[in-house]
Amino acid sequence: MSIDRRTFVTSAVAASAVIATGHGALSATFPLGPPKVKIHAVQTGRVRVKRAQIAPTRHGLARLAAPLIESEWADWLPTYAWVIDHAEGVIVVDTGAAEHLLSLPSWHPYFQLAVRFDIQREQELGPQLRKLGIGVRDVRKVVLTHLHIDHDAGLHDVVGSAIYASRGEVDNASGLRGRLMGYLPERWPKGFDPKALDFAVSPFGPFPRSRCLTEAGDVIAVPTPGHTSHHLSVIVMEGETAIMLAGDASYSEAQMLEGRIDGVGADEDAELETLARIAKFTRIIPTVYLPTHDPNSADRLLQRRYVTHA
Repeated sequence: MSIDRRTFVTSAVAASAVIATGHGALSATFPLGPPKVKIHAVQTGRVRVKRAQIAPTRHGLARLAAPLIESEWADWLPTYAWVIDHAEGVIVVDTGAAEHLLSLPSWHPYFQLAVRFDIQREQELGPQLRKLGIGVRDVRKVVLTHLHIDHDAGLHDVVGSAIYASRGEVDNASGLRGRLMGYLPERWPKGFDPKALDFAVSPFGPFPRSRCLTEAGDVIAVPTPGHTSHHLSVIVMEGETAIMLAGDASYSEAQMLEGRIDGVGADEDAELETLARIAKFTRIIPTVYLPTHDPNSADRLLQRRYVTHA
């Protein structure tokens, strides 16, 4: 059954895009009628991983082991946190990297062999929020696509805000199990107690479940499992177009369009299904697709470049 574009439209929203990177701020305005929403892409340093993590050539256990044993590094990639300046209050999607990631546990092979960070304190979420004129008390909600270390390291800058994550993601990331799987729960700030973001059986286009994050219904979380088993993405509706804050559902737009899985997701089938759902969504409605580590994400947001299909 085909899905009409208007099924996705939850309100007529005006939008501005303000992109704050480590190299300064760029801005562009796209008036679509009130209320206005500003989206800030805040680059929190850079990360470097093995090429086998971004473009794996193997499957099964060999795929998961390749980032540890292969020697070729990919280029440095940005790490974005996303800030939705909404009429109902600021929503932060992921908190990015932080300076403490320059010192990682020596006992964990992935941290020692397969990932490197480049970040300074002034590039973290908190200082960049202040540069944008956004105070911690202005942040109404923090939504975590998942709890990997380059997505939750800036939590210390938003302590006191309501923090949301998938229930299963919090369970997987906690305790010894979480440490073995590559999370760092011991570095979560004191008092970190995220609210479980449970999805209703309320289809949103190709996504079988969803959860509205605003009363206006224009910011929606959808499950996008694969990179982690309970990964989620956030969609901001702008009238009859959308901006998708995709986390690590894929590392780039091209990877999503080609249906290529990454080298660390435990469930290949779930990741392939998620990529297919995202591709279907972007065919139905013009979508600016913004993965966390895509070097072109900031420019696509600024220029409102929608996904194009061959």
